[in-house]
Amino acid sequence: MKMIVGLMSVIAILLVALAGPLYKFGVVELGTAFAGFKFGLFAGIAALVLLAIQLLFKRNTASIGSALASAVLAATAIAVPLGMMNTAKNVPPIHDISTDLVNPPEFVAIAPLRADAPNPLAYAGAEVAEQQRTAYPDLQTLTYAQSKSELIKAAQQAMENLGWELVNTDVDEGIVEATETTAWFGFKDDVIIRVTDNDSERLVDVRSKSRIGQSDLGKNAARIHTLVDELDNVLNK
Repeated sequence: MKMIVGLMSVIAILLVALAGPLYKFGVVELGTAFAGFKFGLFAGIAALVLLAIQLLFKRNTASIGSALASAVLAATAIAVPLGMMNTAKNVPPIHDISTDLVNPPEFVAIAPLRADAPNPLAYAGAEVAEQQRTAYPDLQTLTYAQSKSELIKAAQQAMENLGWELVNTDVDEGIVEATETTAWFGFKDDVIIRVTDNDSERLVDVRSKSRIGQSDLGKNAARIHTLVDELDNVLNK
């Protein structure tokens, strides 16, 4: 019984943990990877049920170490998919976030890199904008006193500090473009920061857009916050 419980808990965590890397390295399709989450969740539940049966009716076959290890693995396999599902319920099913919802920054050098991406390059429009306003009302155009060249340089440095892949820097146009590849699944999400003059101040807008997936689980909004925080850190040094 102990061996069955242990094996089931290991299978559960492997189904969840390996879903991302297997997709990232092209071994399985995205749908198959997400199916791994589902089966990992079910396997984790089964492992906990079997563990409970073992502890209730065959306690002599269980040790504290093996039971604890199985419980931790199974609970983790359950918690990860459920956590993602809970996040998905609490954020809008959108994947294109911008601080300027009327005139979002337009990708330039990144555009050809997204040619085969499931999510189109163009901004989806008013419906997506309204969902963003409701979910992330704090994401708005920022103002700075620094010059455009200073802000572009700082934005480039901020993106490099965050480990993103710089794609394009154009001081004249006032834009910096970069791509972040997520660690677990290897998803590529694109970011652009735009700086425009407005009399004595500069307006800074950021847009972050996923190449794949209907919902980003709040990742793009979080990425904009991270970039703005890092930009401020660079400017304040």
